[in-house]
Amino acid sequence: METLLAPLREMEEYTQLRLAVDKGETPVTVVGGMEAQKCHMIYGMEDLADVRLIVTYNEIRARELLEDYRLYDKNVMYYPAKDLIFYSADVHGSAIVAERLKAIQALAGDKPVTIITTIDAGMDACVPYEKYENQRIRIEPGDLLDLEEMQHKLSAMGYANVSQVESEGEFSVRGGIIDIYPLTEECPCRIDLWDDEVDTIRRIDVESQRSVEDLSEIEIYPAAEVFMTEDTAVRGLREIRLDMEKTVKELKEQGKNEEAARLRQNIESFEETFHAYHGMVNLESYILYFEKQVVSFFDYFVHRKTLVFLDEPARLIERAETVEYEFRESMSTRLEKGYILPRQMDILYSLPEVMKRLQDNPLVLLTTLDTPISDLTVKHKFFISVQAAPSYNNNFSMLAKDLQRFKKNGYRVLLLSGSETRGRRLCEDLRDFDLTASYEGNFEREIMPGEIMVARGNLRRGFEYPTLRFVVVTEGDIFGAKKKKKRKVKQYNGAAIHSFNDLKIGDYVVHENHGLGIYQGIEKIEKDHVTKDYLKVAYAAGSNLYVPATSLEVLQKYAGSDAKVPKLNRLNSPEWKKTKTRVKGAVKEIAGELVELYAKRQAKKGHCFEKDTVWQKEFEELFPYEETEDQLKAIEATKADMESSRIMDRLICGDVGYGKTEIAIRAAFKAVMDGCQVAFLVPTTILAAQHYNTFSQRMRDYGINVELLCRLRTPSEQKKTIDGLKKGSVDIVIGTHRLLSKSVSYKNLGLLMIDEEQRFGVTHKEKLKQMKNDIDVLTLTATPIPRTLHMSLVGIRDMSVLEEPPVDRMPIQTFVMEKSEPIVREAILREIGRGGQGGSFFNLVGHILCIQSCWQYGYCGK
Repeated sequence: METLLAPLREMEEYTQLRLAVDKGETPVTVVGGMEAQKCHMIYGMEDLADVRLIVTYNEIRARELLEDYRLYDKNVMYYPAKDLIFYSADVHGSAIVAERLKAIQALAGDKPVTIITTIDAGMDACVPYEKYENQRIRIEPGDLLDLEEMQHKLSAMGYANVSQVESEGEFSVRGGIIDIYPLTEECPCRIDLWDDEVDTIRRIDVESQRSVEDLSEIEIYPAAEVFMTEDTAVRGLREIRLDMEKTVKELKEQGKNEEAARLRQNIESFEETFHAYHGMVNLESYILYFEKQVVSFFDYFVHRKTLVFLDEPARLIERAETVEYEFRESMSTRLEKGYILPRQMDILYSLPEVMKRLQDNPLVLLTTLDTPISDLTVKHKFFISVQAAPSYNNNFSMLAKDLQRFKKNGYRVLLLSGSETRGRRLCEDLRDFDLTASYEGNFEREIMPGEIMVARGNLRRGFEYPTLRFVVVTEGDIFGAKKKKKRKVKQYNGAAIHSFNDLKIGDYVVHENHGLGIYQGIEKIEKDHVTKDYLKVAYAAGSNLYVPATSLEVLQKYAGSDAKVPKLNRLNSPEWKKTKTRVKGAVKEIAGELVELYAKRQAKKGHCFEKDTVWQKEFEELFPYEETEDQLKAIEATKADMESSRIMDRLICGDVGYGKTEIAIRAAFKAVMDGCQVAFLVPTTILAAQHYNTFSQRMRDYGINVELLCRLRTPSEQKKTIDGLKKGSVDIVIGTHRLLSKSVSYKNLGLLMIDEEQRFGVTHKEKLKQMKNDIDVLTLTATPIPRTLHMSLVGIRDMSVLEEPPVDRMPIQTFVMEKSEPIVREAILREIGRGGQGGSFFNLVGHILCIQSCWQYGYCGK
């Protein structure tokens, strides 16, 4: 990192700052810092402590810091705050908990670490750090392991005992094999025992359940933030019951009988759920009943040498005061209405308590403006001269002009590029302006005065130190977009599992000879002195059918097309045979049509596209974001189809925003590079315009003619496009059903792409069938129609599924809780207050105005 750190050492204020921190003369304030530059200065002091704790004012800012700091340290951790409004939810999503536990695990090690968090993340009550350490289990081959004791330990640590491990926070035991999926790991692990000795430890693929990699050891951390022994559970439930009885009595004395009844009902419901799920429920709001001692997350740093940075302390304090006020107001209302117990009011630390804990470590305040902070005596104050790098918005000549000025004035200039290809191309582009730039693959070399260096890296915005004559310019500054990097999860290819492990009691199943019934579980039945396992299936009129466990192939899990409760069949009734006869007729009719169409496609030889050109590789490198693993697999599969002699018919299935369009863009570019035309059919005019803008922007530097054919174009413009398609001057056309009209013909159509095929009518689909006969077809959809999906699943059509969200997609937090108008209203108002959007879905149209009044005014209208 000499490239970035060398200029800092020349700054007098930086030298004095390091000296003050090293002597323990803190808190100190650094005035004048901004955005990404703060991470630069923080990293410059990374050698002064084992742990760097960066505390900021909200989640958005925290994730910005996280993104920027990865330029210096790719292992930086983020500890997110919980939304305190939903402490009473029955069910929480696990993504936030997993992220918090990963940060705690990193802190527990002995390696240097940087953790970024928000002020409110340190305000909620946590179990002591020592309890996490004591619960940690470290296992390596050769260790002796008591299987029963291990199961009890894992359950006490918050792991759910399941038949097959599929999600984080689960474990399963089969014979001498323990599968466990720690929240802090990317893949499950398998511990294989030989008697009571650990034989092997291996990583397994969650999809195939096959072992893929040997491990020398495994460390297992708790899967929940509140975990307990049997004694702790008994004591906690007893204290909850005592507090409930006391509060109910007080409410009745105040004449609040309804509130008293509600509180009793809520607590009894919690107790039932607790026992039913063996403590695997939301316990955060009851932590004071189960834990004798609680601490703040900021207490976890006492055992390691830590340097704390407060980002914009004035905003940070304001945020903490808001969180505390909102929490107190919300919980006071719930207490009055009988939703919570009194001690649940005390699970939040106050701002003074949190600040006191932060000041137990050396403290550096980073602020843009010189704003005084009350109750905080600053020992030193340093003013630095820094400013944001200019924003060029694709104006390359303006960039070149500034670079010439920088070079003339002896500046050291660092240009950051998201990839080597784009970096080297940037160097070549600068030569056109008589500017020489060198590309470096790392930051090990110091930049010389008057030199322009291009290196691979990412920051949201650049910065300039005028007094140091050092400037950093990013792709975001130059083009307005940048490549977002993401640590990739290792993927394993394995055979698919075909089993009924996910079959649960109460599921509807279909027997191939007897029809629809309800699965009732597995029963052991003795016959001829032999005991065997049978699946019990209940039918109409109280009849039961017992299916041998060895004959699972005769059962299928029922998958209805709607939410209606299906009608059960009767055993020994002809109705199931009649149903099968009707279905067979319909299937035969559809199958005949499909077989004819796809037999023609299979028999014909399609166009074999050439392998990727140099232009293709460069074009893909210029994509300004990091592809997901699923995207890369889909792109490779699509290219392989196009390069084969078989006519391509591939379905790309993925949620909105998961990268389907980029796959289409690359396929279209490949087709055009091979001299073929591309037609992209979309269902709506607005979508056509959006795709047109995206395609045009991506391909503007390659001389590819992209045209739009829909009602947004005048008749003369449409005629010109149609003529261009016929003559071959139009390479890519994007349009609605207008593309299917008889007047549209192509000189050399090689690829047809369809977006959301299910939204086209019957007439349009007939025309599509004719077009699909002899050209490659790529279909994009978020919601495939059942027939299209089934054809893909059985192999008639190829399918690629995009399941991995993009890097900037925030994890969805799910909360399941009893209906409460104040909580919903408060949640929506908070979201709007932070600049977001909120909505409420309700299933009774006639009551929508009443619900609107509740959310908008706090009362229900008539």
